[in-house]
Amino acid sequence: MLENFSETPAKDRVIVALDCPAWEAIVIADALVGKAAWVKIGMTLYYAEGPAIISLFKRRGFKVFLDLKFHDIPNQVQGAARSAAATGADMMTMHTLGGTAMMRAAVEGAGQGARDRGYDEPATLGITVLTSMDEAALAEVGVARGVPEQVRAQALLAQSSGLTGVVASPQEARMLRELLGQEAFIVTPGVRPAGAEVGDQRRIATPRAAFEAGASHIVVGRPITKAPSPADVFDAIAAELEGL
Repeated sequence: MLENFSETPAKDRVIVALDCPAWEAIVIADALVGKAAWVKIGMTLYYAEGPAIISLFKRRGFKVFLDLKFHDIPNQVQGAARSAAATGADMMTMHTLGGTAMMRAAVEGAGQGARDRGYDEPATLGITVLTSMDEAALAEVGVARGVPEQVRAQALLAQSSGLTGVVASPQEARMLRELLGQEAFIVTPGVRPAGAEVGDQRRIATPRAAFEAGASHIVVGRPITKAPSPADVFDAIAAELEGL
């Protein structure tokens, strides 16, 4: 059964992005056991370590957001989603630009993989516009719409294709909540605590602002993982979110 995020405190919907080598990710995760509920495994970590890294974090009690951003023909994506769900991943991503047939194939594959192993079906999320992109970057790849319009169009496509929700920047969260309804997962990377470095993100917000705008989950990476004490930074974010 998918998480009922409306009944879950905001601090338990903060996803810590472990985009680093395995040894570093394990040290950080161990420091966050009992504090963070979710970790994100992206391409950097998964391509280095494979499915075993998911099992490792699941054994430590974390929910796992597997962020591999599938984008291929429907048959390939169906197989990839089936394999990903069979690892026990709780959430996975694909590019909405792959189209309706691809996204529907992913949903089918995810369901198959979860059922085969007796797991709950994972949340399936469509990437709208990467948070590293702005309107100039969209124009460079031939997208004539502005960022909000493109996010809106891709989000509607994701919903009509049967996905659980979408990934978008915090700046689009309020619009997406109104557009997609109260049950849609809206996962927002590009979240930075006040005073943190922006890095390569363009469309950002603080954790509290992202949740107040309508995010169901937020993703925080380098402000936590590159801190001298990741646990202390997580605790500060949790304190900021108290009451949400």
